[in-house]
Amino acid sequence: MEELSSFLAALAGWPGARWLRASWIAYLLVNAAHILGVAVLLGSILVLDLRLLGGLRQVPLAVIGPLHARVAAGGAGLAILTGLWLFTVRPAEYAENPAFQIKLALLAAALTNVAVQHANPAYRQALRGGALTVGVRASATASALLWLAALVAGRWIGFA
Repeated sequence: MEELSSFLAALAGWPGARWLRASWIAYLLVNAAHILGVAVLLGSILVLDLRLLGGLRQVPLAVIGPLHARVAAGGAGLAILTGLWLFTVRPAEYAENPAFQIKLALLAAALTNVAVQHANPAYRQALRGGALTVGVRASATASALLWLAALVAGRWIGFA
């Protein structure tokens, strides 16, 4: 436990964390970038998941699938990078926050689902316009629910 406390203290002392604590403009911009990353991620992944679930049939999956998967990955990258940076502002407090712990668990589950999806040949084929199997639909359902739950948990952090 002492190693974790030392690690969290080191994160709090990182120059990027000190800069965010000292500058409300820096914090505002990094926080806005985090929200943008979440919006891009969710906007893209929910459209893709909806299409994988059989909605938006007028748009060919082969057209929107690869695009939305890449855009969602970019949004996830931005959200994760800025989220880690924001975490360093008060790492010990966040680490003890139950909402933050739940958010991390949901993010881990969502990212695991992404890895399982992209390792599944049926999923990769579906993105190129192939059959929408029960497994592909189940992983799309899990994706939508996990990412939305992570969003809610993220908003809950400030109230827990």
